[in-house]
Amino acid sequence: MRTIDAAQITEAIAKLSIDANYYLSPDVFDALQKGVEKEESPLGKEILGQLVENACIAKNENMPICQDTGMAVVFAELGQEVHITGGLLQDAINEGVREAYVPFRKSVLSPLERKNTGDNTPAVIHIDLVAGDKIKISVAPKGFGSENMSALAMLKPSDGIEGVERFIVETVSRAGANPCPPVVVGVGIGGTMEKAALMAKHSLLRDLQEASNDATLAELEQKLLEKINKLGIGPQGLGGSVTALAVHIESYPTHIAGLPVAVNMQCHCARHSSIII
Repeated sequence: MRTIDAAQITEAIAKLSIDANYYLSPDVFDALQKGVEKEESPLGKEILGQLVENACIAKNENMPICQDTGMAVVFAELGQEVHITGGLLQDAINEGVREAYVPFRKSVLSPLERKNTGDNTPAVIHIDLVAGDKIKISVAPKGFGSENMSALAMLKPSDGIEGVERFIVETVSRAGANPCPPVVVGVGIGGTMEKAALMAKHSLLRDLQEASNDATLAELEQKLLEKINKLGIGPQGLGGSVTALAVHIESYPTHIAGLPVAVNMQCHCARHSSIII
């Protein structure tokens, strides 16, 4: 059994939250740079160049990549041989978010009363119990320009893979400029309603250059990326051939009567940062 103090988790969450909002991860930065080369529209090239420049300014000046610093989504893979002392894991995570988000826009509020919590907490926390004596923590601030364009469909089994493809492409098409393209499209197929949505969200943590380790899903990811980039939405929705940087799919067995599909849209920032404690 390994002991980890809650204060160490708080410190890690605070740093991850700041890093994710200030520094675009190398895989996303590289994808934007390659997008400049691939983009066929002159205006699209200019926009992608501005996004690259914006990321450089944010990094050099230590300021948020986007004014919407999002709602903190935290994935914690908790080793079953870890014993946390000094407080609850959830409390430690929320304290880290609270500390990091002091200079950021206050964007979190109660859904019906619309009363702001004042400190960007609580975070949305997903905890997975795994083997080992370590904790892997990933922070993914989620802006709602893209989150609002996400969708879930409970398809019929008879809809098959064609129906899955159609729903995903139609979701991106309907989103248009709203999620600040070029986007990353996270997809969850199977499980139950909530499992599909969680997989779609989790898939966004994957390196953009990393295809699914399932050959069928990897082929589907590439096929969908090509279809989406033929929609002509382009950078910031002003037309072009680079509408999406990647499509990431996760799947899980489902019931014989169902075919859940969730699409979680992510803006060009695709912010995420991870650490293993």
